[in-house]
Amino acid sequence: MSTEQPKAQPYDGPLVAIATFPEPAEANLARTVLEAAGIPVFLSGENANSLFPVAFESQLQVRAEDESAARELLNSAENAPESLETVTEAEIAGESTPKG
Repeated sequence: MSTEQPKAQPYDGPLVAIATFPEPAEANLARTVLEAAGIPVFLSGENANSLFPVAFESQLQVRAEDESAARELLNSAENAPESLETVTEAEIAGESTPKG
């Protein structure tokens, strides 16, 4: 019984740049948001940006067919960001809710 995940098929279609980030942490956060939603992401300039953040920007790219969903997801994350307080409140509320 194999527990290996199937490998993603290579994508050779067009990529669309949907955002640029001067800070590596911001670029990685945006990438994480999209990947969590199942949208494959390519982060161009990631290594150069990590070495010299002031000199380079990272460019977040997605498949052309994912552009609309990716932009919408990033915009909603920007307009309603989670804070430590709201996450903690949600966790506390979840702990007080009976399970089962």
